[in-house]
Parts: sequence; C-alpha cells; structure tokens
Amino acid sequence: MTPSQCLYTALDSSLLAAAAYFTDETLQLEFRNGAVYRYFAVPPKVFQNLIAATSKGAYFNRRIRSSFRYQRVA
Repeated sequence: MTPSQCLYTALDSSLLAAAAYFTDETLQLEFRNGAVYRYFAVPPKVFQNLIAATSKGAYFNRRIRSSFRYQRVA
C-alpha cells in the first residue's frame, strides 16, 4: 500500500456507516448522521478490532472516542 492508499469498509452499525484506515495510522470514520472524523496515531490493531467487533458503536465508544486526537472533516 502506498501512502495515499487506504483500507475502506462499509460498516453494519447503527452509529457508523464506514471506516477508512490509512497507512499513516489515520482512521477516518463516517457516522450515520453524515459527520466525518479523522482520528490520528491509531494502531492497525484498533482498526482491525473495530471491523471485527460485534457492536462497532460500543467498540468506538470504549476504545476510540476519547483515546485519540481527532479532527472533524465534514
């Protein structure tokens, strides 16, 4: 994967619509309400665990929401 590439996946979640993980350890999340946020310095395992989680929203609230620096994109 080159720096401009990412892993993108649609999510089966009532909170999250999609997730994209970039090689620079940036995680971009699109919420069902249309908001898009980028989270920085997110280890690959966190993205993998999010994708594998039974409840993506619960995992986000427990492990991502308050754990990483973020920026609203849209």
